[in-house]
Amino acid sequence: MPDAEGNSDNSQEALDKRRLAEETRNERKVWYFLAYFLFGIHIVAFVMIYAVTHAPNK
Repeated sequence: MPDAEGNSDNSQEALDKRRLAEETRNERKVWYFLAYFLFGIHIVAFVMIYAVTHAPNK
C-alpha cells in the first residue's frame, strides 16, 4: 500500500506543479495585456496632442 500513497503524492505534486505553471502563464498574460493597454493609451494621447497643436486657428 505505500505505492498507492506514493502515487497519490506524486499525482498531487504533479497537479500542484501544473496549477502553478498555469497560474504563472495567466499572470504573464495579464501583464502583457496591461502593457499593451497602457501603450495604446499613450499612442492615443500623442495623436490627440498632435491634433490639438496642429489644428488651424480660427
